[in-house]
Order: sequence, then structure tokens, then C-alpha cells
Amino acid sequence: MSSLPTLDEVLADAVVVSLPMRVRFRGITTREAMLVRGPAGWGEFAPFPEYADDEASHWLQSAIEAAWLGPPPALRDRVAVNATVPAVDAAQVTALLERYPGARTAKVKVAEGGQTLADDVARVKAVRAHIPCVRVDANGGWSVDEAVTALHALTADGPLEYAEQPCASVSELVEVRRRVPAVRVAADESIRRADDPLKVVRAGGADVAVVKVSPLGGMRRLLALADELSEYGVPVVVSSALDTAVGIAAGVAAAAALPDLHFACGLGTGGLFESDVAEPREPVDGALGVASVTPDPARVADLAATPERARWWIERVRRCHGLLEQRDPQLFV
Repeated sequence: MSSLPTLDEVLADAVVVSLPMRVRFRGITTREAMLVRGPAGWGEFAPFPEYADDEASHWLQSAIEAAWLGPPPALRDRVAVNATVPAVDAAQVTALLERYPGARTAKVKVAEGGQTLADDVARVKAVRAHIPCVRVDANGGWSVDEAVTALHALTADGPLEYAEQPCASVSELVEVRRRVPAVRVAADESIRRADDPLKVVRAGGADVAVVKVSPLGGMRRLLALADELSEYGVPVVVSSALDTAVGIAAGVAAAAALPDLHFACGLGTGGLFESDVAEPREPVDGALGVASVTPDPARVADLAATPERARWWIERVRRCHGLLEQRDPQLFV
């Protein structure tokens, strides 16, 4: 395919779903998404509601790539994934980790609003009792001084694999790296929400790049960015944007196509949903197999969003499709 499908083609078999979550994650308890079908399979359009249309249009481009072009050639048939631990009470950690059999790495959410550093330390300590290799994700929630204090506290009982987006700005990430050289800094929002995703690397603000298929505009754009990052010696971790099973399949496909994959990927988030659009694919020995996903009609029917929310998503697609037409109708040449 070399050109953008029409809006009617994109919406022809589109369905909007609302997935209930087991625990609050990223401040939400349900995850809405539109699934689209094309000649190569299914794609997912699920930018968070607060994202403006210009940013959301990249997510539509990703959905179209998956459904009309399909995945790039795979270089491996399995992708190691980390366990994902939301900002839950430490007492809930053991039960939560049971959903990630064989996981050798855990990502722990920290810096949650309304919680304390003591909560974060207790959560990380509870995770370490089961999985020694821990990375933390602050989603830009700390100031530099808070990040320095927190990272020293969180490494008192053992090292961190890395700290993901400890602060919001590039200059703050640079400063955290300077002041806490023993902890790798990973950039997420500073890459996926930036006009120039390489800015943080050029500035010296990242040891690791966390990359996500949908925000970057698709699997092939992720691979192209990973190639550019490799020139700076910065490895990538492919992560989920709280995707449905369809979106997770695209993330796994992108990770499987990378020439080098040094870290476990953040693609084991399916366990955060009470129900998904396809039969859950649980990690086996800490890894997910590479496979396409076809939504189960019965599951989709059970998870269907309200007509009002479906109309909201259709209008959003309409606007984003118009932006893609203006930007470059030859998206996949």
C-alpha cells in the first residue's frame, strides 16, 4: 500500500470498545479504543482522550499501518516482557505478580499523586522479594531534587535497572543523570510526545529510550527511530500505551523486528484489564510469542462502548484522518 485509505474505508468495520481495568492505572479505570480492519488485519486507534488531534493523528496512522500493511519481517519469534506493577499498596504486589509467570524484570510505577516516597519504597521492596531486576517509572512526576532523593532511597536495598522519565523536561533529565550517575535514565514522554524525539538524546538526557508504536505513527516508524538512536549508542525498550490485545500484537511485532533487543519490553500489560478483545495471551517463561490477533466478536460485543462514546470516537477519527490527508497522503511509500 502506498496511499492513505479513505475515511469510509477506515470506518467500514470499525468498532469502539471500553475495557474495564483491574486497578486504576494512569489515573483511569476503563480504557477506550477503536479497532479498525483492513486487508492486512486489525489495527488499534486509542490515543488518550486528553490528547489533541495533531498528536492523536499519529495513533491513527499506526492503526492504518497495522490494518492495511501489516507487520515488518520478524527477526525473533519471542519477546521478553516485564511485569508491570501499578501504584498499588505493597500488600497487593504478590497477587499482582502472579499474572506474569517467569518474568525476570518488573516495572514499578512511582511518584503517583496522593502517595509518598515511603509508599514507593515499600512497593519496590515488595517487588524485589519476587523479581530482583526492577525498573521504576515516574511519568515525569518528580522535580530534580525529588528525583535525586527518591532514587537514592529506592536503590538503598539494591540497584535499579533504570528510572523511566523521572522528571518532565529534557533539562531536568540531564541534571538527574549528572547527579545520580549510578542509575540509568530512560526517556519516554520526552521521546513519544516531542516534536524532535532525538532532542533528549542529543542533550545527554537519556541512557535508554522507551518507544511505543502508536504514538510514533507505527511499527516502521519505531524501527526507523530505533536505528537513529543506535547511532548514539542508546538502546530501546518497546512499551505499551495501555493497549488492547490488538495494540500489544503490534508492539510485539515491532520488538521482534529490531536488530538488537537488550532489555525486556513493557508489553505485558494485558493483565491490567478485566477483559480484552481477544483471548488473553499470558507470558510464557517471561516472554510473549509473535502472533497476529483477531478480535473475538463475542468479546467485542460485550465490551462495546456506548453509542455516545462511539460517536465521539468516530468524529475524532474523522478529524485525525483529515490531518493525515493534509500532512502526507503517501504515508507508506
